[in-house]
Amino acid sequence: MTLCVTGLTVRLHARTVLEEIDLEIAAGQVVGLLGPNGSGKSTLLRSLAGLVARHAQQVTLNDLPLAALPLKIRARHIAFVPQHAEVEGDLSVEQIVRLGRTPWRRPFQGRNVGDERAVEEAIALMQLAPLRNRLWRQLSGGERQRSQIARALAQQPQILILDEPTNHLDIEYQLELMRLISELPITVVVALHDLNLAANFCTRLVLLKSGRVVASGSPAAVLTPQRIQQTWGVCACVDRQETALNIRYAMRASALPRLRRNVG
Repeated sequence: MTLCVTGLTVRLHARTVLEEIDLEIAAGQVVGLLGPNGSGKSTLLRSLAGLVARHAQQVTLNDLPLAALPLKIRARHIAFVPQHAEVEGDLSVEQIVRLGRTPWRRPFQGRNVGDERAVEEAIALMQLAPLRNRLWRQLSGGERQRSQIARALAQQPQILILDEPTNHLDIEYQLELMRLISELPITVVVALHDLNLAANFCTRLVLLKSGRVVASGSPAAVLTPQRIQQTWGVCACVDRQETALNIRYAMRASALPRLRRNVG
């Protein structure tokens, strides 16, 4: 399925958050969304998921506006995991993951074999089996994040949208999660802060700055030293290897006097 945005401009509280966004996301891509804080990444992800209601006409799924799709049908195609998802009630990890099956169930319908399979696969992928009976309030930030991603995977979407999924995760789980995401047989759009994770696990990058798309393409084409400096204001060395990019940062000379004053 192809997800498209055409001429998307979003204004919130008299401020333009996104301006004239045109974006096409083809089936099977792993698209990394990058940009400084306040660049509009979360708003764009919410728009792609159809959660900015007044702009749902400007986002299409296979040429059909998201606004034309009932919420239940939309949820069978697109799953969204925000940065800070919360759970109402004292649910266990397994119960949270089971919520992902809601779009597929008819009223008063019990669990079926497909539901059970999807839930167990999602729990296994997120390595949550030892935690399946743990309550939400007993989970760490990283465990909560993995539980919400498992819920989205149990939804069996064709498009998975993730807002900063590696936040609160230890390095081991960051790498494992990104490896899993890159191998899923679906389309993934993921907002990231870590440029090395984006460079090495995404097939395409989209760079936002001040609400506009300033670059889109392969990691090697987007993450150049000049563009990193222009976007984040830091110097960087980009080592291009046969199968990977390695980005190393250098502090700006102009920042050193401020750092010395703070340390002193």
